[in-house]
Amino acid sequence: MSEAVRVLIAEDQALLRGSFRLLVESAPDLAVVGEAGDGERAVELARRLRPDVILMDVRMPVLDGVEATRRICGDPEAGGARVLVLTMFDLDAYVFAALRAGASGFLLKDTRPADLLDGIRVVASGDSMLAPSVARRLVEAFARRTEVAIDGITDRERDVLKLIAAGLSNTEIAERLRLSLPTVKTHVGRLLSKLHARDRAQLVIVAYESGLAGR
Repeated sequence: MSEAVRVLIAEDQALLRGSFRLLVESAPDLAVVGEAGDGERAVELARRLRPDVILMDVRMPVLDGVEATRRICGDPEAGGARVLVLTMFDLDAYVFAALRAGASGFLLKDTRPADLLDGIRVVASGDSMLAPSVARRLVEAFARRTEVAIDGITDRERDVLKLIAAGLSNTEIAERLRLSLPTVKTHVGRLLSKLHARDRAQLVIVAYESGLAGR
């Protein structure tokens, strides 16, 4: 039996922290290893407890979730902890900054309990989790920006990147492009390396900033 995914909850409202704890601990494959009421405490606990996933509120006292995410994702002592941002609003500007800071995805706080648990599992597995309503906001926000060039990737890698930005899994990409799953994984790995992206969530950002997504 595999070990449970270790989760750290960073949320300044005690009632919500308790609710998240009860929800996470209701799943046999997930375990809460700590709670933080502000961003600074979250950074401290990430270094000490080295969780697999951190549920991160963006608006917290002392240190906000964006800066806490940046410090955690850039700190080897955090053990590669992955951050899943939780926000009340899909228009929250902090969400975009958190993704750039290294967050592996984001969900709305009113998401269904089962979807939140699945989101933790997805992020723990190395994939990204983007709430559909917020992903639409990404399209709208980046459509108004100057496009950033992406060089050095092949036409096939561009195809894969566009489908990643559309939210498709590796299996779905393989089916859409009629490629084998190992081939898709190879393309994803090359994209991560060439574009200096930490994970798929950052590949999504690159796709939007380059104007590739939404075409």
